[in-house]
Amino acid sequence: MTGSPRARLTRDDWIAAGFEALQATGPDALGAEPLARRLGTTKGSFYWHFKDVPAFHAALLGRWQAEAETALLAASGVTDTARLRATAQAIGDSPHHDSPALRCEPMIRAWARGNATVTGPLRDVDGLRLARLRDLLAACGIGNPEMARILYAAATGMQVLQDAGRDETANAIGSLVDLILALR
Repeated sequence: MTGSPRARLTRDDWIAAGFEALQATGPDALGAEPLARRLGTTKGSFYWHFKDVPAFHAALLGRWQAEAETALLAASGVTDTARLRATAQAIGDSPHHDSPALRCEPMIRAWARGNATVTGPLRDVDGLRLARLRDLLAACGIGNPEMARILYAAATGMQVLQDAGRDETANAIGSLVDLILALR
């Protein structure tokens, strides 16, 4: 008796497996062989979808970058203050996000420390987020650009606090936004 045929893996399947492996093990798990073992298939399937491992890394980082930019635009509110709070909270909440790509942000930041390929997309996302925070702070009457850096550093720092849940992150970042706004 033969088993049922295995479904063909898609490019998205490989990218999803990459985010799972990155979250569970770190960037050393992002090679063709470890991912193929993880998916119970051959490396040939990997190379069908990606020219090489750097091309896979570029696709993985491109997906993360696109989702980070989409999440930034999705942070909304009726007032500038509400948009500022929602934006800062969304950044800090990445490890609790529904998206596997966004949940990997702390690992992507760690990976960037040892890999120049990762620093470009990370720098781009950081730049967009900082600009958004600066614009929202200015709209709220806070003109000091360093406040955006302080708020961003706190939000990205919240990503690595393993014991902080979604509510704790939102409350802490919300309190910092309130403190900054009280300086007006």
